[in-house]
Amino acid sequence: MRLRFVPVLIGLALITATPFSAPAHAAIKVIVNDVPITDYDISQRSRLITLTQRKSGAAAKRQAEQELIDDQIKLGEAERVGVEVSQSEVDGAYNNIARNVKMSPAQLSKALGSGGVKPATLKARLKAQLAWNQVLRRRFSGKIEVNESDIIAALQKKDEADRQKSVEYDLKRIIVVVPKNSSGGFKSKRKQESNKIRSAFNGCEDAGSVLGQYSEVVVKPIGRRLETELPQQMREEIQALEPGKLTKPSTTPVGYEMIAICGKREIASDIAVRTELENDLRAKEGESQSRRYLMDVRRRATIIYR
Repeated sequence: MRLRFVPVLIGLALITATPFSAPAHAAIKVIVNDVPITDYDISQRSRLITLTQRKSGAAAKRQAEQELIDDQIKLGEAERVGVEVSQSEVDGAYNNIARNVKMSPAQLSKALGSGGVKPATLKARLKAQLAWNQVLRRRFSGKIEVNESDIIAALQKKDEADRQKSVEYDLKRIIVVVPKNSSGGFKSKRKQESNKIRSAFNGCEDAGSVLGQYSEVVVKPIGRRLETELPQQMREEIQALEPGKLTKPSTTPVGYEMIAICGKREIASDIAVRTELENDLRAKEGESQSRRYLMDVRRRATIIYR
Protein backbone atom coordinates (compact mmCIF):
# COMPACT_ATOMS: atom_id res chain seq x y z
CA MET A 1 0.00 0.00 0.00
CA ARG A 2 2.90 2.35 0.71
CA LEU A 3 3.93 2.52 -2.94
CA ARG A 4 0.65 4.15 -3.86
CA PHE A 5 1.81 7.37 -2.18
CA VAL A 6 5.29 7.46 -3.62
CA PRO A 7 4.41 9.36 -6.85
CA VAL A 8 2.79 12.29 -5.05
CA LEU A 9 5.44 12.53 -2.36
CA ILE A 10 8.35 12.38 -4.74
CA GLY A 11 6.65 15.00 -6.84
CA LEU A 12 6.67 17.38 -3.85
CA ALA A 13 10.39 16.99 -3.40
CA LEU A 14 11.31 19.77 -5.85
CA ILE A 15 13.68 17.93 -8.19
CA THR A 16 14.95 18.18 -11.89
CA ALA A 17 17.44 15.96 -14.43
CA THR A 18 20.05 15.22 -17.10
CA PRO A 19 20.84 12.36 -19.46
CA PHE A 20 22.85 9.40 -18.22
CA SER A 21 24.47 6.40 -19.78
CA ALA A 22 21.99 4.78 -22.18
CA PRO A 23 21.98 1.38 -23.85
CA ALA A 24 24.13 1.07 -26.96
CA HIS A 25 21.08 0.73 -29.22
CA ALA A 26 19.46 3.98 -28.00
CA ALA A 27 18.79 6.49 -30.79
CA ILE A 28 19.91 10.10 -30.41
CA LYS A 29 16.93 12.47 -30.52
CA VAL A 30 18.46 15.82 -29.50
CA ILE A 31 22.01 17.18 -29.19
CA VAL A 32 22.53 20.04 -26.71
CA ASN A 33 25.95 21.70 -26.89
CA ASP A 34 27.43 18.45 -28.25
CA VAL A 35 25.79 16.32 -25.53
CA PRO A 36 23.33 13.74 -26.90
CA ILE A 37 19.88 13.05 -25.45
CA THR A 38 18.58 9.65 -26.52
CA ASP A 39 15.15 8.13 -26.84
CA TYR A 40 16.08 6.02 -23.80
CA ASP A 41 16.73 9.18 -21.73
CA ILE A 42 13.39 10.59 -22.84
CA SER A 43 11.57 7.34 -22.08
CA GLN A 44 13.06 7.18 -18.59
CA ARG A 45 12.23 10.82 -17.82
CA SER A 46 8.76 10.33 -19.23
CA ARG A 47 8.15 7.44 -16.84
CA LEU A 48 9.39 9.54 -13.94
CA ILE A 49 7.00 12.32 -14.93
CA THR A 50 4.17 9.78 -15.11
CA LEU A 51 5.01 8.63 -11.57
CA THR A 52 5.34 12.10 -10.06
CA GLN A 53 2.84 14.16 -12.03
CA ARG A 54 0.31 11.62 -13.30
CA LYS A 55 0.96 12.64 -16.90
CA SER A 56 1.33 10.00 -19.56
CA GLY A 57 1.64 9.38 -23.26
CA ALA A 58 2.61 12.17 -25.62
CA ALA A 59 2.30 14.89 -22.98
CA ALA A 60 4.81 13.17 -20.69
CA LYS A 61 7.24 12.61 -23.57
CA ARG A 62 7.07 16.24 -24.71
CA GLN A 63 7.69 17.45 -21.19
CA ALA A 64 10.49 14.93 -20.71
CA GLU A 65 12.32 16.11 -23.81
CA GLN A 66 12.09 19.77 -22.84
CA GLU A 67 13.16 19.09 -19.26
CA LEU A 68 16.18 17.10 -20.43
CA ILE A 69 17.19 19.93 -22.77
CA ASP A 70 16.83 22.49 -19.99
CA ASP A 71 18.77 20.29 -17.57
CA GLN A 72 21.67 19.93 -19.99
CA ILE A 73 21.67 23.69 -20.51
CA LYS A 74 21.72 24.20 -16.74
CA LEU A 75 24.62 21.78 -16.32
CA GLY A 76 26.51 23.49 -19.12
CA GLU A 77 26.07 26.89 -17.48
CA ALA A 78 27.12 25.43 -14.12
CA GLU A 79 30.33 24.15 -15.71
CA ARG A 80 30.94 27.53 -17.34
CA VAL A 81 30.77 29.40 -14.03
CA GLY A 82 32.76 26.79 -12.13
CA VAL A 83 30.00 25.01 -10.21
CA GLU A 84 30.54 21.32 -9.50
CA VAL A 85 28.15 18.88 -7.84
CA SER A 86 29.72 15.84 -6.19
CA GLN A 87 28.25 12.35 -6.22
CA SER A 88 27.96 12.51 -2.44
CA GLU A 89 25.73 15.60 -2.75
CA VAL A 90 23.53 13.80 -5.25
CA ASP A 91 23.34 10.70 -3.05
CA GLY A 92 22.52 12.88 -0.05
CA ALA A 93 19.64 14.52 -1.91
CA TYR A 94 18.38 11.10 -3.02
CA ASN A 95 18.53 9.85 0.57
CA ASN A 96 16.63 12.93 1.76
CA ILE A 97 13.83 12.16 -0.67
CA ALA A 98 13.71 8.60 0.63
CA ARG A 99 13.54 9.92 4.18
CA ASN A 100 10.73 12.33 3.28
CA VAL A 101 8.63 9.48 1.90
CA LYS A 102 9.50 7.33 4.92
CA MET A 103 11.58 4.82 3.00
CA SER A 104 15.18 3.71 2.93
CA PRO A 105 17.15 4.55 -0.23
CA ALA A 106 16.91 0.88 -1.24
CA GLN A 107 13.12 0.94 -0.79
CA LEU A 108 12.86 4.11 -2.87
CA SER A 109 14.92 2.50 -5.62
CA LYS A 110 12.62 -0.51 -5.56
CA ALA A 111 9.54 1.72 -5.72
CA LEU A 112 10.94 3.59 -8.72
CA GLY A 113 11.82 0.29 -10.36
CA SER A 114 8.23 -0.87 -10.03
CA GLY A 115 7.33 2.04 -12.32
CA GLY A 116 10.11 1.22 -14.77
CA VAL A 117 12.37 4.07 -13.60
CA LYS A 118 16.07 3.56 -12.92
CA PRO A 119 17.38 5.25 -9.74
CA ALA A 120 20.02 6.90 -11.95
CA THR A 121 17.20 8.80 -13.71
CA LEU A 122 16.16 10.51 -10.50
CA LYS A 123 19.77 11.05 -9.42
CA ALA A 124 20.58 12.68 -12.74
CA ARG A 125 17.57 14.93 -12.31
CA LEU A 126 18.76 15.87 -8.84
CA LYS A 127 22.25 16.69 -10.08
CA ALA A 128 20.93 19.23 -12.56
CA GLN A 129 18.74 20.90 -9.94
CA LEU A 130 21.52 21.04 -7.35
CA ALA A 131 23.88 22.57 -9.90
CA TRP A 132 21.32 25.15 -11.04
CA ASN A 133 20.50 26.15 -7.48
CA GLN A 134 24.18 26.85 -6.85
CA VAL A 135 24.39 28.86 -10.06
CA LEU A 136 21.39 30.96 -9.00
CA ARG A 137 22.84 31.56 -5.52
CA ARG A 138 26.06 32.84 -7.07
CA ARG A 139 24.28 35.08 -9.53
CA PHE A 140 21.42 36.46 -7.43
CA SER A 141 22.46 36.13 -3.78
CA GLY A 142 21.47 39.34 -2.01
CA LYS A 143 20.26 40.88 -5.28
CA ILE A 144 16.55 40.03 -5.16
CA GLU A 145 14.71 43.09 -3.91
CA VAL A 146 11.00 43.60 -3.21
CA ASN A 147 9.31 46.99 -3.49
CA GLU A 148 7.75 48.34 -0.30
CA SER A 149 4.67 49.30 -2.31
CA ASP A 150 4.18 45.66 -3.34
CA ILE A 151 4.36 44.54 0.31
CA ILE A 152 1.82 47.17 1.37
CA ALA A 153 -0.50 46.20 -1.48
CA ALA A 154 -0.31 42.54 -0.44
CA LEU A 155 -0.93 43.47 3.21
CA GLN A 156 -4.06 45.39 2.28
CA LYS A 157 -5.51 42.24 0.72
CA LYS A 158 -5.23 40.42 4.05
CA ASP A 159 -8.02 40.41 6.63
CA GLU A 160 -7.56 42.98 9.39
CA ALA A 161 -7.41 40.26 12.06
CA ASP A 162 -4.62 38.44 10.23
CA ARG A 163 -2.64 41.62 9.76
CA GLN A 164 -2.53 42.50 13.43
CA LYS A 165 -1.32 39.31 15.09
CA SER A 166 1.79 37.19 15.08
CA VAL A 167 2.59 33.93 16.87
CA GLU A 168 5.77 33.66 18.91
CA TYR A 169 7.26 30.45 20.30
CA ASP A 170 9.72 29.84 23.12
CA LEU A 171 11.86 26.90 21.99
CA LYS A 172 14.65 24.63 23.19
CA ARG A 173 16.72 21.97 21.47
CA ILE A 174 16.83 18.54 23.09
CA ILE A 175 19.82 16.58 21.75
CA VAL A 176 20.29 12.87 22.39
CA VAL A 177 24.00 12.63 21.65
CA VAL A 178 25.32 9.89 19.35
CA PRO A 179 29.14 9.95 18.99
CA LYS A 180 30.67 9.61 15.55
CA ASN A 181 31.49 6.07 14.42
CA SER A 182 28.86 4.61 16.78
CA SER A 183 27.58 1.18 15.88
CA GLY A 184 24.23 0.67 14.23
CA GLY A 185 22.97 -1.02 17.35
CA PHE A 186 23.90 1.95 19.53
CA LYS A 187 22.24 4.38 17.11
CA SER A 188 19.09 2.28 17.20
CA LYS A 189 19.16 2.30 21.00
CA ARG A 190 19.49 6.09 21.09
CA LYS A 191 16.66 6.48 18.59
CA GLN A 192 14.43 4.37 20.85
CA GLU A 193 15.43 6.50 23.83
CA SER A 194 14.61 9.66 21.86
CA ASN A 195 11.11 8.36 21.17
CA LYS A 196 10.67 7.45 24.85
CA ILE A 197 11.71 10.95 25.87
CA ARG A 198 9.23 12.42 23.41
CA SER A 199 6.41 10.26 24.74
CA ALA A 200 7.13 11.11 28.38
CA PHE A 201 7.91 14.81 27.89
CA ASN A 202 5.18 17.05 29.29
CA GLY A 203 6.64 20.50 29.64
CA CYS A 204 9.94 22.32 29.86
CA GLU A 205 9.53 23.03 33.58
CA ASP A 206 9.60 19.33 34.46
CA ALA A 207 12.02 18.32 31.73
CA GLY A 208 14.73 17.33 34.20
CA SER A 209 12.73 14.44 35.63
CA VAL A 210 12.40 12.93 32.15
CA LEU A 211 15.79 13.76 30.66
CA GLY A 212 17.64 12.76 33.81
CA GLN A 213 16.78 9.13 33.17
CA TYR A 214 19.07 9.06 30.12
CA SER A 215 22.78 9.73 29.66
CA GLU A 216 24.27 12.26 27.26
CA VAL A 217 21.17 14.38 26.69
CA VAL A 218 21.88 18.06 26.08
CA VAL A 219 19.43 20.97 26.34
CA LYS A 220 20.19 24.15 24.42
CA PRO A 221 17.90 27.21 24.45
CA ILE A 222 16.78 28.56 21.09
CA GLY A 223 14.81 31.40 22.63
CA ARG A 224 11.77 33.24 21.32
CA ARG A 225 11.11 32.95 17.61
CA LEU A 226 8.30 34.22 15.43
CA GLU A 227 6.63 31.51 13.37
CA THR A 228 7.90 33.15 10.19
CA GLU A 229 11.50 32.86 11.42
CA LEU A 230 11.27 29.06 11.49
CA PRO A 231 12.10 26.80 8.52
CA GLN A 232 8.91 25.73 6.74
CA GLN A 233 9.03 22.05 7.69
CA MET A 234 9.85 22.82 11.32
CA ARG A 235 7.14 25.47 11.47
CA GLU A 236 4.46 23.09 10.23
CA GLU A 237 5.40 20.46 12.80
CA ILE A 238 5.54 22.97 15.66
CA GLN A 239 2.20 24.51 14.67
CA ALA A 240 0.60 21.07 14.98
CA LEU A 241 1.82 20.62 18.58
CA GLU A 242 0.66 22.03 21.89
CA PRO A 243 3.09 23.82 24.22
CA GLY A 244 5.00 21.35 26.38
CA LYS A 245 5.49 18.82 23.58
CA LEU A 246 8.47 17.74 21.46
CA THR A 247 8.87 17.44 17.71
CA LYS A 248 9.83 14.08 16.23
CA PRO A 249 13.50 13.11 16.52
CA SER A 250 15.55 14.17 13.51
CA THR A 251 19.03 12.93 12.66
CA THR A 252 21.82 15.50 12.94
CA PRO A 253 25.63 15.22 12.92
CA VAL A 254 25.64 15.11 16.74
CA GLY A 255 22.74 12.69 17.32
CA TYR A 256 18.98 12.86 17.47
CA GLU A 257 17.45 16.29 17.93
CA MET A 258 13.98 17.35 19.04
CA ILE A 259 12.52 20.82 19.51
CA ALA A 260 10.66 21.53 22.74
CA ILE A 261 7.77 24.00 22.57
CA CYS A 262 8.17 25.67 25.95
CA GLY A 263 5.71 28.47 25.26
CA LYS A 264 3.45 30.02 22.66
CA ARG A 265 1.77 33.41 22.54
CA GLU A 266 0.06 35.77 20.14
CA ILE A 267 1.46 39.28 19.93
CA ALA A 268 -0.12 42.39 18.44
CA SER A 269 2.07 42.91 15.40
CA ASP A 270 1.90 42.55 11.65
CA ILE A 271 5.54 41.45 11.45
CA ALA A 272 4.72 37.76 10.93
CA VAL A 273 2.30 38.24 8.05
CA ARG A 274 4.51 41.00 6.63
CA THR A 275 7.58 38.74 6.68
CA GLU A 276 5.64 35.91 5.08
CA LEU A 277 4.35 38.15 2.30
CA GLU A 278 7.80 39.60 1.71
CA ASN A 279 9.29 36.11 1.48
CA ASP A 280 6.57 35.06 -0.97
CA LEU A 281 7.16 38.10 -3.15
CA ARG A 282 10.92 37.58 -3.06
CA ALA A 283 10.47 33.91 -4.01
CA LYS A 284 8.26 34.86 -6.96
CA GLU A 285 10.76 37.46 -8.10
CA GLY A 286 13.54 34.87 -7.76
CA GLU A 287 11.58 32.41 -9.90
CA SER A 288 11.04 35.11 -12.51
CA GLN A 289 14.74 35.98 -12.61
CA SER A 290 15.63 32.29 -12.83
CA ARG A 291 13.32 31.82 -15.83
CA ARG A 292 14.78 34.87 -17.59
CA TYR A 293 18.32 33.68 -16.89
CA LEU A 294 17.54 30.21 -18.25
CA MET A 295 15.99 31.72 -21.38
CA ASP A 296 19.14 33.80 -21.96
CA VAL A 297 21.39 30.76 -21.52
CA ARG A 298 19.12 28.69 -23.78
CA ARG A 299 19.36 31.29 -26.56
CA ARG A 300 23.14 30.91 -26.52
CA ALA A 301 22.95 27.11 -26.62
CA THR A 302 23.25 24.93 -29.71
CA ILE A 303 20.25 22.59 -29.87
CA ILE A 304 19.97 20.12 -32.73
CA TYR A 305 16.87 17.94 -33.13
CA ARG A 306 17.36 14.61 -34.95
